[in-house]
Amino acid sequence: MSRGLFTIIGVTAGAAGAVALAPLALTAAGFSSAGIAASSLGASLMSSAAIANGGGVAAGSLVAALQSAGAAGLSAAATAGVASVGGATGAVLGGAVHFLKRLRK
Repeated sequence: MSRGLFTIIGVTAGAAGAVALAPLALTAAGFSSAGIAASSLGASLMSSAAIANGGGVAAGSLVAALQSAGAAGLSAAATAGVASVGGATGAVLGGAVHFLKRLRK
């Protein structure tokens, strides 16, 4: 297979996988439609953010954005960002697979 094909497969799989797995990752971190789960990574982040801001979580902060995404889903811009990062990661991995296959020859 040519290098370009590995890259195309990597970009496609990476972008689709990242978009599909982002909601699961948010839920696993404790950000859900029911709020931030107790004793989760999200609760720890919220506690740290509240301490840093004198008792409250600032609007627009990382914790607020993650909770919003966990509660309502990713916005179009966030979905595009997640897909871009996933696609770039997939492209790198596809290139690495091509490189390793060439070394085996």
